[in-house]
Amino acid sequence: MKDLKQAATMLDAAGRDFSALRAMGDNPDFADEIFGFHTQQAAEKSFEAWLSLLGEEYPLTHNLVLLLDILARRDTDAMRFKALADYGPYAVQIRYMADPDTRPLDRGVALEHLEALMEHVQSMFARLREANDDE
Repeated sequence: MKDLKQAATMLDAAGRDFSALRAMGDNPDFADEIFGFHTQQAAEKSFEAWLSLLGEEYPLTHNLVLLLDILARRDTDAMRFKALADYGPYAVQIRYMADPDTRPLDRGVALEHLEALMEHVQSMFARLREANDDE
């Protein structure tokens, strides 16, 4: 059963992470590990919202690959967002390293991918909510 309330909760939470990312921009005061963490979080919450809209239960995990795989089994459109799975390590591993050996993040690309994902899920949410209101 589709869970519009859970989807709304997750979309709101993803929106807060996305707002933080936009505020960080290219400001070097915010380390890539912090930017990557909020990118991972916004993607995770957006994927979870999408799964809620499909009526799919999802595990409590930071594993973006797993969430994307579950989504892809239900919606082939999900794979167009697979680049966001690259931010999975920022949930825990990279965030806690003293000196992470990672390449610099392209923050503009991250924001573009996230914005496309969030717009996709918000559009689905709006259509389902409207259909629900018509019943």
